[in-house]
Order: sequence, then structure tokens, then C-alpha cells
Amino acid sequence: MRYQKGLTEVADGVWAYLQPDGGWGWSNAGLVADGDASLLVDTLFDLRLTAEMLAAMRAAIPAAREIETLVNTHANGDHCYGNALLEQSEIITSARCAEEMVSLPPAAMAAFVRSDAKLGPAGDFLRRIFAPFSFEDVPFVAPTRTFEGQLDLRVGDRLARLLEVGPAHTAGDTIVHLPEDGVVFTGDILFHGGHPIVWAGPVANWVAACDRILDLEPSVVVPGHGPLATPAAVADLRDYFEHLTREARPRFDAGMNPLDAARDIDLGPYAGWSEPERVVANVRALYRDFGDGAPSDVLTVMAEMAALAS
Repeated sequence: MRYQKGLTEVADGVWAYLQPDGGWGWSNAGLVADGDASLLVDTLFDLRLTAEMLAAMRAAIPAAREIETLVNTHANGDHCYGNALLEQSEIITSARCAEEMVSLPPAAMAAFVRSDAKLGPAGDFLRRIFAPFSFEDVPFVAPTRTFEGQLDLRVGDRLARLLEVGPAHTAGDTIVHLPEDGVVFTGDILFHGGHPIVWAGPVANWVAACDRILDLEPSVVVPGHGPLATPAAVADLRDYFEHLTREARPRFDAGMNPLDAARDIDLGPYAGWSEPERVVANVRALYRDFGDGAPSDVLTVMAEMAALAS
């Protein structure tokens, strides 16, 4: 899907910041402003990209010169590693997200990317997909406030409602709903045009999160990756997971391993989505849901994705 990098106003005083092509690490963010008040939804994968985004926002939107509040939708680095440039802001996440952020700080990602051959195919895959980004000397900046369930914030006179919908993509996913504007920032609950990836699950929770977004009846959906969307894209993603569940179950029952199952599954209408290697991660997540107790650490999953991508 072709779309332009940078700021797009999606409602009066509400902007999306988009990063094509939406693949590994190329995430979106957002800004909500009212008068002198502003709230940023997510930072980017490294300091250079985050600084570029903030410069664009501050040049176009006076309220962005002093961002009061930052919300990280989840703990993946492409949505929070730029936090170091907003240490003066109040940084809000779900409690589960805050716990998970500690497990993979920027220094750990830097170590993975520069790792030697001992990581094998997983290391090669990591270095390839994250080559455009720099994690060296990026400070870890933790949230200053956490919540559970729901938190209502005011950005000037505008309501921003934080809704915890994880565990799904990660342990602590949050969406940001602007009910007066008909806008939802989904974080990585929506990958638009690309295969999602289930790090936490269960998959049924992700399906429920999609239904929750649809119940909000937004006019504009800002995905974590990919171009701007409508609720139809959320419904497509829900249907994708339901399709994958139907396809994975008989293969699990037949004793097929996740990688072979991923190779065997007919993706049907979703075959054209980008990052198809993520299917094996999603099948492995479904296998966990079906009761498989096999190890599924990040390096195992990365090695399987590398094998599927080769």
C-alpha cells in the first residue's frame, strides 16, 4: 500500500504521523492538541527518527513545542525507544506494559543486533530487518504513571480515553480513543496491510480487542503500522485471526510442527499481506492456545520466521 511519510490531520487538532512502508520497525505515532495542551501517542524506534518526527510536529503545531503527556501503547521498542527525547513529559502506559518494557530495553536490542554468529539464523534475521535503526547509546526511559483497565485524560477540553485491551500483541496493549472526534489510535492491535505478530496472546484476546474497536464505531483508525484505515481494516484483521485459527487447529491435532503448518496453510485473501514470515509466530501462538507446551522464546520464533522467509 502506497502512502506518504509524515503528518496527516485526521480530525480537527488530531494528527497521525505515518512511516511507510509499515514493515519491521516502521511504526506510526500520533498527536492530539487543544489550545496549548498536547498529547503524543507513541515515540519511534530510535532517537533520530523520533527527533525528526518531533521537529515536524513542532514546526506545524504550536502546542507540540511542549508536549505534556506521552502515551506508549505497548512495550515494543518501535513505539517507545524514542522516550528519551520526552523525559520532561508525563509518560503513561498500562501497568503490564511498564513491566514488559524492562525486559527488552534499547541496550538489549543493540546487543542482539551486533551479536555474532552464535545466534545463528535468528541473529542474521534480526540484523537484516533492523539494519536501518540505531539502538546504541539510547537511554531506557520508563513510564512515570501506569493504569489498569481504563484511564480518561483531558487534552485541553478534549477527552482522550485510554483502554487496555491486552494481553494480545504484547502483554499490555492500550488503544487511545478520542470519542468526540471519532478517532482511535490502535497501537499494534492493527497492522494495516501486513501480517500482525502475536508475541503474547491469547489470540482470542486479540479478536476481542478488534471487536472492542469496532464497537467504538470510529470514523478514522490510526494503525500501529501501515496507512490510515477505517473499521473495515479492523474487521479484516479479526477475520484473519479467525481464518488462521480454523486452519491451524487440524494441523496441530495432526502433530504438524508450527513451521510446517505455516508453510502448509492456505492464507486465502490474506496471501498478499506483507511480512508473511510472521505467520509462523502466529501459528505458534495458536499452538500455545491449543495447549502446546513447547518453548516459544523470542529467538526460537525469530529463527522460524527466518526459515519461512528464506
